[in-house]
Amino acid sequence: MSVKRKQYKPEFKAKVALTTIRGDETTAQLSGRFGVHGTMISGGKRTLERGAANLFGPAGKKDAQKKIEATIDEPYRQIGQQGFMYLD
Repeated sequence: MSVKRKQYKPEFKAKVALTTIRGDETTAQLSGRFGVHGTMISGGKRTLERGAANLFGPAGKKDAQKKIEATIDEPYRQIGQQGFMYLD
């Protein structure tokens, strides 16, 4: 029987990473406080440090705009396909 790995919500990961960056507590203290492994804490901090610039730069805005456009375009594309089916 396999054991399913626990998955954490992005909000929780962000909270842990931001707390880590503050530097008030050690990784071991944070690990005990949040109940996660120290590797996750270090990885979350690294991910936040590397990706923070993308949140404020033009690349982050472009990616967000592309996601919004894709979300809007998909229903119209599906409607268009269905409309052509009825013309046959």
